[in-house]
Amino acid sequence: MDGKTRITTVKALMELQTGGGNECLVVIYGESLGRKFDLIDDAITIGRDPENFITLDTDSVSRRHARVETVKGQKVIVDLNSTNGTYLNDVLTSREKLKSGDLLKVGDTIFKFLAGANIEMAYHEEIYTMTVTDGLTQIPNKRYLMEYLEREFSRARRYARNLSCLMLDIDHFKNINDEFGHLTGDFILKELASTIRKRIRKEEMFARYGGEEFCIILPESDPNSVLEFASTVRSLIETHVFEFEGSRISVSVSVGVGHLGMHMKNPLELLKAADDKLYEAKRAGRNRVVS
Repeated sequence: MDGKTRITTVKALMELQTGGGNECLVVIYGESLGRKFDLIDDAITIGRDPENFITLDTDSVSRRHARVETVKGQKVIVDLNSTNGTYLNDVLTSREKLKSGDLLKVGDTIFKFLAGANIEMAYHEEIYTMTVTDGLTQIPNKRYLMEYLEREFSRARRYARNLSCLMLDIDHFKNINDEFGHLTGDFILKELASTIRKRIRKEEMFARYGGEEFCIILPESDPNSVLEFASTVRSLIETHVFEFEGSRISVSVSVGVGHLGMHMKNPLELLKAADDKLYEAKRAGRNRVVS
């Protein structure tokens, strides 16, 4: 079993160059967010040991965790019998070809593989995407949520229309991390986001607010419909099967519902109304909706 090191660093690599190779890995979740690694050699290794081309010094990464090699002109990811495994697009893999846009998870770091003629343009587009997207769950982040809420709040006030906010928090999430580990916690967050996202309409907003907390903004929905939707979301998570590496984890959420009031002067007041109700749901025993 590998020894445990808890300080996270990334090995210094070459500075960004416009004349680099046609493939790269970009960190979209984890330490050194946005860091670009040009895959200019026929084989590069990823692991905790400083001798690796990409060093991820965390306890969830093996000393020599994975290798990216070139086979007939194409990049291939190879797991090196790591303790926690290597995931390609959320699937445990031992050896697989990489396609542009693939997500590669090593320990608690997620890379995006980019390939093509104009790699620099793809890289800068990815950097922009990272400013509005949560790297782990691939849903909008708090920054994008606030921009959306500003617009909808102004529109709802101007035209006297309904606007509601749901704040969701995973019950006892710290206990899940402590019992099953942070990799399981990451899986829970991604699976929950994927499950709820299927129920979100294009005119609505579902975002990761921070940590294990999520937010849903529902424009022009009457309060009864909002409460029914909140109950549906709560039930959806309670009945969903969360299973990771052979372990089935019971997951539930507490939900607070806030509605736009004429006394509210800015979007933060709507968020606070939902957040206050969320804490009422927690104090009342969790796994429930309070409006």
